[in-house]
Amino acid sequence: MKKIIIFGGSGFIGQNLAKVLLEQGYEVHIVSRNKPLNCQGIFTQWDAQTLGSWVGLLESAEAIVNLVGRSVDCIKTAENIDEILRSRVDSTLLIGKALKEVKKKPKTWVQMSTAHRYGDALDVTCTESSSFGYGLAPYVGKMWEKAYLEVVPKEMKQVIVRTSFVLGKEGGALQRMASLASWGLGGTLGHGKQGISWIHEDDMSRLLLEAIEKERMQGVYLTTAPNPVSNEVFMKKLRDALGVSIGLPAFAWMVKIGAPLLMNTDPELALYGRYCRSERLKEEGFEFSYATLDEAFEDIFKEKR
Repeated sequence: MKKIIIFGGSGFIGQNLAKVLLEQGYEVHIVSRNKPLNCQGIFTQWDAQTLGSWVGLLESAEAIVNLVGRSVDCIKTAENIDEILRSRVDSTLLIGKALKEVKKKPKTWVQMSTAHRYGDALDVTCTESSSFGYGLAPYVGKMWEKAYLEVVPKEMKQVIVRTSFVLGKEGGALQRMASLASWGLGGTLGHGKQGISWIHEDDMSRLLLEAIEKERMQGVYLTTAPNPVSNEVFMKKLRDALGVSIGLPAFAWMVKIGAPLLMNTDPELALYGRYCRSERLKEEGFEFSYATLDEAFEDIFKEKR
């Protein structure tokens, strides 16, 4: 059996990927701080800071996938910002250090990054070749990728996935948004023109699988569905999917007060956004199972109707 190592694989993206890989006959190892409930794959603990027994797993592996990174769904205190950056950069550098001790290195290293690299322009649809934005999130993305490129062995196939908002049935921010919408609080946030670039969790897993298996898939990809929408449209379609007729809007000042006080999170996550499409996935003929938000929500919320 071919061996795949998923660093930071305890979250819903990693566990969904692990399930797909197991179905395809791979031997899957989850390397993370905490073991998830009903863990998909063989769990190995690490502290993401020091070398340990997990290094041996890398020997003769087919591929490694690095998803490690502290959630950005938090209040941006100095401490949290520092942890957001260090969790990504330091863990990537550590994997690179570990690979120096491996005789037969994995064939492929798939590295998570973020579509936030492109900033928050309202009137621009970004592709892989677009210029990068300014601010904390673009800087974190820049340093994350820089660390990867510094340590990834040149003989390994290299894939960077700049990930958008992953829509899942059981994890991620969508479920919290759905709860708010079910309470009648799923209206437009701010001016509502901010872009939401998204991807269904199943398409995300298939993309990562292709990054592992397809030799042609190399370099940087925006992993996002081809039809980004505005916040106003996203919230309307979310209410429709849940069968909720009322959605009270929230002015920007309300979000700035309510997000940290009631949701313990950063209001900028709701008030800013970006429109992204992948030129490379289109050129390479990747077929999305859920190309539109209607299709994605139909699948995700079908059991709640």
